[in-house]
Amino acid sequence: MKIIVPMAGRGSRLRPHTLTVPKPLIPVAGKPIVHRLVEDIAGVLNEKIDEIAFILGDPAFFGDDVIAELETLAKGLGAKPTIYRQLDPKGTGHAIMCAKDSLSGPAVIAYADTLIRADFDLDKDADAVIWTKRVENPEAYGVVNLNEKNEIIELVEKPEEFVSDQAVIGIYYFKDVAQLKNELQFVLDNNIINGGEYQINDGIKRMMSSGKIFKTGTVDEWMDCGNKEVTVETNQRMLGFLADANQQLISENITTENSNIIEPCFIGEGVVLKNSTVGPFVSIGKGTVVEDSTVKNTIIQTNSKIKNANIDNAMIGNYATFDGKFTNVSIGDYSELK
Repeated sequence: MKIIVPMAGRGSRLRPHTLTVPKPLIPVAGKPIVHRLVEDIAGVLNEKIDEIAFILGDPAFFGDDVIAELETLAKGLGAKPTIYRQLDPKGTGHAIMCAKDSLSGPAVIAYADTLIRADFDLDKDADAVIWTKRVENPEAYGVVNLNEKNEIIELVEKPEEFVSDQAVIGIYYFKDVAQLKNELQFVLDNNIINGGEYQINDGIKRMMSSGKIFKTGTVDEWMDCGNKEVTVETNQRMLGFLADANQQLISENITTENSNIIEPCFIGEGVVLKNSTVGPFVSIGKGTVVEDSTVKNTIIQTNSKIKNANIDNAMIGNYATFDGKFTNVSIGDYSELK
């Protein structure tokens, strides 16, 4: 089994954080999004992962340090890491084809801006499985249309009339991903473009029209990381899941002076808390100092300094300085507010 992870985009909806830190590497509950996603998928598959292929973008944003972290992630799961580049982003289908040398055999393709909680067995009799989540407002999503055998016969983007309540979340299983590669090659060769880009859906639709059987795999939880608001919410939900699982979230190597931690929180190595109340639902990266502040429902990355602040529903990047009584903020790496 292989896992293919396109992660080339920097994520304009999460700027300024993605100006220097690619969106898949923004931490949720103390761990980068892509790390959590890959580990969760490996857990759901419950079988040996032979290779994990990462499709990265501009080396200025996905440099050697990022590659080293991803290689460590793959090797930790017993898989061979492979790195590809999508230097000219032309859509989801184009991104996948940047990894065409790895597109053979059974594989999961997962876009690295979402997190899941799931417990199901893949239907190995199907040619492919599209992972979905039941939603209350399907008109806001791309959804699957099912026949009487519960086979997917159509993908419908933001249907005006009810088609189904199962939204596509951006994770796919292919019994032989070479079939998708062949169809996407046709899409590229014939310049089939939707929304100005080459889309994975056009390859999937060609597979369906040739008689390939697609089924659904429904996840229990689907957590988006597409913008600041939903990423903060996802951080809250993930902290809750990890706390319920009794995972250790607070480092033993922190300094607290006249401070209170309201769990669940993730507190990284070397964090200093002085005269502050932190939590609930706060993630603080290593080396950050929080002084004379109240912080809740917030993600603070590494080596930042927070002082005299009352913060709720915020994201603060790496090496940022925040001194003041602002609320509902979103500042990126090396920013400074006083």
